[in-house]
Amino acid sequence: MALVTLNRPDRLNALTAEMGPNYARLLRELDSDVQTRAVVVTGAGRGFCSGADLTTLGGTVEELQSYVTGQDVSTLPVVALTLSTPVVTAINGPCAGIGFVLAISADARFVHPEATLSTTFARLGLVAEYGVAWLLPRLIGLPAATDLLLTGRTITGIQAGDLGLAQVSADPLASALEWAQDIATSSSPASVATMKRQLLQADQLTLSSSVDASLVEMSRAFELPDLAEALTARSQKRAPQFPSATS
Repeated sequence: MALVTLNRPDRLNALTAEMGPNYARLLRELDSDVQTRAVVVTGAGRGFCSGADLTTLGGTVEELQSYVTGQDVSTLPVVALTLSTPVVTAINGPCAGIGFVLAISADARFVHPEATLSTTFARLGLVAEYGVAWLLPRLIGLPAATDLLLTGRTITGIQAGDLGLAQVSADPLASALEWAQDIATSSSPASVATMKRQLLQADQLTLSSSVDASLVEMSRAFELPDLAEALTARSQKRAPQFPSATS
């Protein structure tokens, strides 16, 4: 398990143009390490991520283009959804703009009840950035996502929990670490990787094609040694040692 900390506490961990791609690259590197079974992401100090650094947003048009030039899903925080390794975010404080996108691009989210979250884009004359218009409705439904995007209003961690956006915790980092540790010790890496892919592709499939695809994946799973290990571990009342964790 790996812990990633956004570390600009004096700026509430606001992202520079370089930090987004660096974060995405780090996630991809961790994903390629078979010893990393889960990734936990949080912010240093009292904030999670306050968005893009406003000092850079005040630059020239040419400077601002660095936030988009050459970027794609592999170089942005949303890459977390495409990885085989599960990612969980611990939202410990202010979370806005691209920080909001980074936070919700995880497979699970834990939020402090007094944390604040906002898309902010509309209030800055910007648009729904980095795929958030695709992701947010999938998490909380179209009406609630439309509200948060068009108003740019701030909600609390409690309200985020009520929307189903995140699980509320008095200690989000501890909860995120517990969630990650449970997966790292109890879940088959091969199963997790396949299910992440299935979830990402679900919107592109009909029910019939989804069932057909799942039958193919089930057949593949039956050929792996993980099922036999899981059954043996249960009979011996021990934690499983999945072969796919080291392959």
